[in-house]
Amino acid sequence: MSDSSSTEVLVALLRAQIAGLAVGERLPSSRDLIARHGVGPVTVSRAIAQLAAEGAVVTRPGSGTYVARRPRRADEAPDTSWQAVALSGRDHDPAADADETDGQSGALPPGVIALSGGYLHENLQPTRALGAALARAARRPDAWHRAPATGLAPLRAIFARQAGSGVSPEDVLVTGGGQGALSMLFRAVAVPGSPVLVESPTYPGALAAARAAGLRPVPVPMDDDGIRPDLLADAFAMTGARLLYCQPTFHNPTGTVLAPDRRRQVVDIARAAGAFVIEDDFARHLGHGGSVPRPLVADDRDGTVVHLTSLTKPASPSLRIGALIARGPVMRRLQGMRRVDDFFVARPLQEAAVELVSTPAWDRHLRALSAALRDRCATLADALERELPGWTPVRLPGGGLHLWLRLPAVPADAALAGTVLTDSAFADAARAQGVAVNAGRRYFPAEAPNTHVRLGFAAAADTAELTEAARRLAAAARSLGYSGG
Repeated sequence: MSDSSSTEVLVALLRAQIAGLAVGERLPSSRDLIARHGVGPVTVSRAIAQLAAEGAVVTRPGSGTYVARRPRRADEAPDTSWQAVALSGRDHDPAADADETDGQSGALPPGVIALSGGYLHENLQPTRALGAALARAARRPDAWHRAPATGLAPLRAIFARQAGSGVSPEDVLVTGGGQGALSMLFRAVAVPGSPVLVESPTYPGALAAARAAGLRPVPVPMDDDGIRPDLLADAFAMTGARLLYCQPTFHNPTGTVLAPDRRRQVVDIARAAGAFVIEDDFARHLGHGGSVPRPLVADDRDGTVVHLTSLTKPASPSLRIGALIARGPVMRRLQGMRRVDDFFVARPLQEAAVELVSTPAWDRHLRALSAALRDRCATLADALERELPGWTPVRLPGGGLHLWLRLPAVPADAALAGTVLTDSAFADAARAQGVAVNAGRRYFPAEAPNTHVRLGFAAAADTAELTEAARRLAAAARSLGYSGG
């Protein structure tokens, strides 16, 4: 018998033997195979090599030959269970918070009205101005050159002017939107395992970013004037925290504006604790026509406030351009993290942002957006009052994209007396009626003191959809045994 035919016979015999063995079981040694089948060592070596090439066995020098994992059938579901061991040791899984931001996780089914999410409907976005700005930016001879790590000088100057006269372009670091900047900040400023103080309720994306950085969010209650300074001072003293995350202007989700007498007080309390204040100023361009207070960073001279802003909310979800404003060593640390994380923000997008906000079209867009948001906010609030009297929002905000609705505690159906209407149950009932809303529980870093839902008025197509959404929400309430009374 030739060597090749001997090898084929041995391969066939071994395949039959492997079929009856479990994954990881050891095959007989080469010496045993030679003795059992009456073949030479070359034949054994060739047979094992062929089976290894086919993926039937794995060889471990000095140990032996073992049955390999069987190839998966085309219709067989992937098995990723091995990753549980490889990923063990993480205190928190960032993927668990994948839905804890303001963006929709995907397109809503046809016919569902969007009162969830935190972006503008496409008919509120300055689409033509964005297209023209991007086209002009692309024609620049240096459009595809490497951008400075800190951002283009004209764009840094724009963000500095927006923040106030006390801020210079050297204090500005251009970022790829607000969420990435939050993640960078939490990793740069705080040590994993340490506490970070947050308003309660607060933006879920901030909670997700803090937890992904290994931080422990600690709630500080709010009232109608914003975060409570007395409880803030207590929280710093009890936790030893060195970081406060807050939204002083048109807070998400409540729409609260931090009262004038508290704005300096909050910064002073943080300064006395040796702590930073992250001021998330996402809604500066989302006012409804009234006055918008100066950002905290404008009156800060000691580097206590780290200011975060973005063009994403007032323009488009895909205009991922934002800025961090900071002074002192913390800025140098942030610049260092930029060089480690992603080097710089794409220059064409920065150039397009400069082109967009430097033209009269941007000012016209902001004026039109302000009027549209005011109209939508009033339309939804009025429709809720008609369809669900007694379910009034916590406040009618002077800016932002949302209403914060507290759910009633008393059902209309006497048979349901004593039951509690949960935010998740109402959100599910609303979805069944064709309206997507945000359950309020995820806005709280700890236990929620009351039951709320957040209703957005910017993602719907028009005011007619908002009116119809209120009607559907009333139907959802009735399906759970609650009326508007």
